[in-house]
Amino acid sequence: MRAGAARRLRPVHVLVVPLLGAVLAVAGCSGAGGDSGGSSKAAAADAKSGGGAARDGAAAPSGEKAARKAPKLSGVHIIRTAHLTVRVKDVPQALDRARSLAEDAGGIVGSETTDRDGRGRERTLVTLRVPQESYADVLERLSGSGKLLERNVTAKDVTDQVVDVDSRIRSQRASVARVRELMDRATKLSDVVTLEGELSNRQAELESLLAQQASLKDRTTLATITLRLTESAPAGAGDEDDGPGFLDALAGGWDAFVSVLRWIVLVLAAVLPFAAVLALALFLWLRVLRPRLPRRHPVPVAPRPGPLPAHPERGSDDERE
Repeated sequence: MRAGAARRLRPVHVLVVPLLGAVLAVAGCSGAGGDSGGSSKAAAADAKSGGGAARDGAAAPSGEKAARKAPKLSGVHIIRTAHLTVRVKDVPQALDRARSLAEDAGGIVGSETTDRDGRGRERTLVTLRVPQESYADVLERLSGSGKLLERNVTAKDVTDQVVDVDSRIRSQRASVARVRELMDRATKLSDVVTLEGELSNRQAELESLLAQQASLKDRTTLATITLRLTESAPAGAGDEDDGPGFLDALAGGWDAFVSVLRWIVLVLAAVLPFAAVLALALFLWLRVLRPRLPRRHPVPVAPRPGPLPAHPERGSDDERE
């Protein structure tokens, strides 16, 4: 019995062993495929992360620029102004760079004034209007165009004013529309005249509000930069911060002398009419009036009495003695 059973089990073992090998092989392939799929997904993720890192690295400079720019706040209206004084070697060249910088940023160049100081050095005052997004970048570049002498930056929040003007404009437009409806319904001439005057007043107020709105929009959209450019001191000359030298003292003394002399001349000019009148009066007195006056003869003065003579009797007594 046992021998027969063993004979019957051998074919089964013979079949089971290959089946187990096939199952293990299939499991190994699927595991390898899963590993390869996982590794490919990981590689793809690494590639994406690498690409993202590369893109982040490439975008780092723009991020730094964005960090330097003024933050753009939604619903907030700010008027930004700046005053810069920069000393440069060549004023016309620096002025051309400032113009190009403002125009490249999408801004405009406003008023411009050029003159020379007391030492003959050229100086320019120019007003630049640049968009709020480029305001900080343009301001930094202008500050670094030479030696910065002065920088004054202000920011004024006018959000409440903008909201108030917008609300008043909406109310005024509705008021104008109501007056026009009443005019269309009016039948009497007096009513029409009264409504026309009211419409004219409300229309004028609406136009004033619209002008305020346009001004606020312009000032909050474009920042104002007032740039003053001056030339550097010539070679061999000291800075303006140094103390005065011999030539400065000499120039100051000469200016003081000229000022004193000018005041003396002014005083003499003021006194000259009075002196001329006095001289003319004195001349008339000595040459015309005085000779015509009657001359007075001197009154004789009586002589004073001399000493009395000695008594004769007493003299004779003396002679007798």
